Amino acid sequence: MALLNRSQWYDLARDTNWTPSFVSEDDLFPPDVADPFKMSKEAWAEYDEPYKVSYREYVRVQRDKDAGVYAVNTAAARTRFMEECNNRWKSLLKFHFGAVSLAESCSQQSEGRMARFGKAPGMRNMATFGLLDEIRHGQSQLYFAHDNLKHGQTFNWGHKLLGTEEWGSVMARSTLDDVFLGRDAVTTAIMLTFAFETGFTNMQFIGLAADAAEAGDTSFSNLISSIQTDESRHAQIGAPLLKMMVKHGLEKEAQKAVDIGFWRTYRFFTLLTGCTIDYFTPLEKREACFREFMEEWIIHQFERTVLDLGLKLPWYWDYFIEDINMFHHGMQAGMWNFRPTVWFDVPAGVSPRERDWLESKYPGWNDNWGRVWDVITKNINAGKPELSLPMTMPLICNLNNLPIVKNPNGKWDPDGQSLVYKGRRYYFQSHVDKWVFEQYPERYSAHTTVTDRLAMGQIEPTVEGILTYMGLSEVERGKDAENYAWAYAHRAQPTKAAAE
Repeated sequence: MALLNRSQWYDLARDTNWTPSFVSEDDLFPPDVADPFKMSKEAWAEYDEPYKVSYREYVRVQRDKDAGVYAVNTAAARTRFMEECNNRWKSLLKFHFGAVSLAESCSQQSEGRMARFGKAPGMRNMATFGLLDEIRHGQSQLYFAHDNLKHGQTFNWGHKLLGTEEWGSVMARSTLDDVFLGRDAVTTAIMLTFAFETGFTNMQFIGLAADAAEAGDTSFSNLISSIQTDESRHAQIGAPLLKMMVKHGLEKEAQKAVDIGFWRTYRFFTLLTGCTIDYFTPLEKREACFREFMEEWIIHQFERTVLDLGLKLPWYWDYFIEDINMFHHGMQAGMWNFRPTVWFDVPAGVSPRERDWLESKYPGWNDNWGRVWDVITKNINAGKPELSLPMTMPLICNLNNLPIVKNPNGKWDPDGQSLVYKGRRYYFQSHVDKWVFEQYPERYSAHTTVTDRLAMGQIEPTVEGILTYMGLSEVERGKDAENYAWAYAHRAQPTKAAAE
């Protein structure tokens, strides 16, 4: 076999399907875990993974990747980048490692489910390599986070976050449990590998890698670039499944899985990537704005991929394109305002030059979000920074577990953003979040947000009680990343609020 080309033996070697004789087919592949859509054996036989690799090839490539990543990290340590970089870049790293490192562990379980219960040998083969990928991603990012402990105590939140009740952790666990951990093998493959990895990981890892390289953080840039090359392989698991489902009369079910998976992971992704690209990254090091990256790496690519598979764009696509110009600006303002509730110092990202940049990238930003920052800036320059700190918890979406934010000049739609189910009222960020809830109300209705828990008496109703509940000790609570230097810079250039 070693004398043959891979194309001559691959299909035979990976075809590990058989007819079970000691148990039934349903015992071997329980439908509720393996395939609730009950596709036929003939349909499953059509599964053809687009990215083919042997174990020998996989190990050789991964060994070389790891050797390169750790070699660059060792060399980068001699440049003293971390000792000399500003606090806002360190905050970006703490944010990334906290949100992503253990999320990779959830992906390990998802890939493991597909490797065990996928009914096509090619799917199981790809998922096995995907499982090895995710183990590598989790371990390497935890290693880098741990290696940075000497540069900041809260780098330990790379390992700690998902074990706390911090609001970002509650949001992340809710999303991961729904999309990665609580679905059957087919739906997981569609929501995780297609909707999320095909849809968004290019953006997180390629976009952020570009900004990291521009900022001079060669170690981090090389790490996440290396991770993305793995993602581009196992992200291919879901597409053949969608093609099969469309061909065999399951287009409606396939479309629903794409629509839900894309939206749920978009909310998770926007908080992390939208804020870091447009507000955390130093202005002079920004490759592009979040909207531009989205248009280049997601919108056009995802549109083409979905349509090529015989599906339609998600029904909310026009709203989604509007939302990329709005949602992350509100989340950034909220995250800065509620900075004691996160484990890193939050850069405001709204100095005079940065506001000019935001206005150029998002026309109308100053008349919308700028109004919020005008008031904050005025209070800080008046010696009243305490007015920019939280006094209680905000209203939180009962689906995505993020604070409900709206464009300051927009209107809240109570009918499109709330509903009563079994006597309890639920609130949503948008009509899309409400629609997702309505698809599986029993799946989501028992969950309580942090604000719900406060109202139910599970949390001591004081700021200190809330922060203690979230697992944030006094030294772990975030502050302004630049000691309000951005606000003081406005003294020479009065804000609209100050002028009034």
